[in-house]
Amino acid sequence: MTPAPPTPDKSAARAPSPWLVLGAALVGISFAAPLIRLSAADPLVIATWRLGFSLIIVAAALLLGGGWRRWRSLSGAELGLACGAGALLALHFWSWNASLRYTTVAASVALVNLQPVIIAAASAWLLAEPPSRRQWLGVGVAVVGALVVGLADVPGGMSGLLAALSPGGSASGSRALLGDLLALVGAVTAAGYYLIGRRLRQQLDLWPYVGLVYGAAFVVCLGLALGTGRELGPQPPRELAIFAGLALGPMLLGHTGMNWALGHLPAFVVNLTTLGEPVGATLLAALLPGIAEVPGPWTLLGGALVLGGVLLAARR
Repeated sequence: MTPAPPTPDKSAARAPSPWLVLGAALVGISFAAPLIRLSAADPLVIATWRLGFSLIIVAAALLLGGGWRRWRSLSGAELGLACGAGALLALHFWSWNASLRYTTVAASVALVNLQPVIIAAASAWLLAEPPSRRQWLGVGVAVVGALVVGLADVPGGMSGLLAALSPGGSASGSRALLGDLLALVGAVTAAGYYLIGRRLRQQLDLWPYVGLVYGAAFVVCLGLALGTGRELGPQPPRELAIFAGLALGPMLLGHTGMNWALGHLPAFVVNLTTLGEPVGATLLAALLPGIAEVPGPWTLLGGALVLGGVLLAARR
């Protein structure tokens, strides 16, 4: 992936603050876990439907704004990268959810939260955007905070994490190894998704880019769902309402906001914001009827560390 000269986003002159957009995006993605918790559908079915609903709105934006014409000027490499980002997003959805069927929550959380480290290291190599020492410190603090949040409800805490990652852990053997590998795949695919987004969003407007990405992600999720015998439909009205909510909140406000920010901020800074999702999701879960889960002190402490890490990484 050859770095391209940074060119400003075409909407930069009238663009809002990237941090305001990231804040709104964080609110959007924080609705994912509570809404999925309320759904009775299979995770892969949920991902397919939420992407399908998202595409309806993205298609309307492309047709009304004429953004689809931008696809004509794309090179084969740019088109392939955009579709590749969508495939990586779909594989991230699938692999991380699948990892929880084979390994412990502790091991899955620890491994999937390595993605900011992967992105920060790869940004120096692939995008010519090496993090400063302060930013590396911010990445480290945010990752630790995410681990604290993720392990808050794991029996044994850090001891449980070490036991889960050891050869003789509670989910030992080949199943645990498979789950750990799937969680690591989830981290790597998410990292690739953000790195490609940073590379392309400096040349490609938002709606043409997300149209290709979400379209490719939908095709991959649909193929995985059909190939594994998932029942995609018909769905009851309650499930359709949840899928529509996931499309509006986590996808269009959340992921689309993140993709907009990738045109203005380094990939590892944008990705660090996603580590605040468990905190936002926990706070929303405490407010939504039907869940009402009150966050504990470790969750709040981890959230403070994530916020502090993001603030550190935002400065060079």
